[in-house]
Amino acid sequence: MRVAIAGAGNVGRSIAAELLDNGHSVLLIEREQRSMKVASVPSAEWLLGDACEIDTLVQARLQECDVVVAATGDDKVNLVLSLLAKTEFGVDRVVARVNHPKNEWLFNESWGVDVSVSSPRLLAAVVEEAVSVGDLVRLLTFRQGQANLVELTLAPDADLVGKTLGSITWPTDSALVAILRAGRVITPSPDGALEAGDELLLVATSEVEAELDLLLTKAALD
Repeated sequence: MRVAIAGAGNVGRSIAAELLDNGHSVLLIEREQRSMKVASVPSAEWLLGDACEIDTLVQARLQECDVVVAATGDDKVNLVLSLLAKTEFGVDRVVARVNHPKNEWLFNESWGVDVSVSSPRLLAAVVEEAVSVGDLVRLLTFRQGQANLVELTLAPDADLVGKTLGSITWPTDSALVAILRAGRVITPSPDGALEAGDELLLVATSEVEAELDLLLTKAALD
């Protein structure tokens, strides 16, 4: 997968290093010469230029990218790049960083954004996830399709404890994608049984979250 990342600050370089470790091809676009710290991520391609300029994006061969990440510290730049990537270069997937929560409402499909990541919201979700057992927590919103990544740690008295996944009727427009148990990532299978303390990661639309919450938090009858 070829990924272009605009913004070679700490955030952009960290994303690039992670993607490179996972075997992807990465291009970092940076407009400030002083931020061109090529030695920090030597395996990436580097391009000095303004990500809001068409000429820079042509030079970056943005149309060949599977994903574009707008990771600069300027929300205006991230929005402009997202829109150009989607409308002018036909990039399939655009991920944008939201720096200021007040601007979060702008980061949607109208601006070419498929997934927006707001650090304050993400941090709040992580805090909730760390202290919540038996509560459904929304971790991330996928703009394309209006689905959410949600998490729940199964309480000891939950009705689903001990039940096999194949015996559970999940709400429409929801799917269990992974189970985290004792430091391991478990791929769901019909014969697998749920255990107390399992951390469930699910994708669901907003409309079925209440139904999903009821299913997962319902206590077993004494």
